[in-house]
Order: sequence, then structure tokens, then C-alpha cells
Amino acid sequence: MTDAVVRAAAAADVDAVIALEAACFPRDPWSAALLTSDLEGGSSFTDYLVVEDANGIHGHAVISVAGDDAELQRIAVAPDVRRRGTGRVLLAAARANAAGRGATRMLLEVREDNEPALALYRGDGFVEMARRRRYYRDGADAVVMERPLP
Repeated sequence: MTDAVVRAAAAADVDAVIALEAACFPRDPWSAALLTSDLEGGSSFTDYLVVEDANGIHGHAVISVAGDDAELQRIAVAPDVRRRGTGRVLLAAARANAAGRGATRMLLEVREDNEPALALYRGDGFVEMARRRRYYRDGADAVVMERPLP
């Protein structure tokens, strides 16, 4: 991750983000239509970030801010570059983005069976605040977590 850069996603990144969704969330990827609309049209509430190096885009994060609350809607890291710090870098960039937009707290939902993601979030100071039973299409629960932002 030494030469990787996190930046705002652009319309030209839509194919890479769609591919990451398919690779990272095979049970419930966001649709190509939604991603295309968001990346080509933009939103005043939602920001997409990507992390890339000379070999291309390896991850993305999606952050929404409304008032004091930010929601980390998505974080994805390509399977072939996991466990190299990319998730931590994206998470830090997402927190900085949200704080820069005035948020004082970040919320997220994560599958109860996604141990690597739970470890990442707990290691970053997120704590469980609730559970959403049978939240995902396959019946898995969502763990709702929060973290104050500086």
C-alpha cells in the first residue's frame, strides 16, 4: 500500500467499483444502475472514495452525512489485496471525509458473520450499539456499530 492513493471516485471509475461490488459482496452487491447513477450524477449527501495504485483501483468506501451523523454505507477491498492495510486506509479516509463534512459520529452496519470486517471496525474504535435481526437477504443479522469522530 505504499504507493496507493485515496481519492474521490469519478464517473470513469464506475466499472472498477461495479467489479469490486461483485467480488466483495457476491450475496448482495449494489446494482450497476445505482452505482452508475451515483458516480455519474453525484449526490450532496453521499461520497464515494477509491484507493488506487499503479495497478488500478483496489477498494472503495461510500459515506453519507446528514447533520451530525455519518454512515459508512460500504467499504470494499479486492480479495487479492486484503490484509495489507487497504481497509484501514479507506476507513481512516472515510472518517476524515465525514468529520470534514461536520459529522461527529460515524455509524455502520456489518454482517454478523463478517469477522474480518468486525475486527477492522473494533480495532478502529467502533462499538456495537444494536443488532438488526434478519437484515440481509439470506437472513443474517446486521451488527450496528458507532464511533465518535474527532
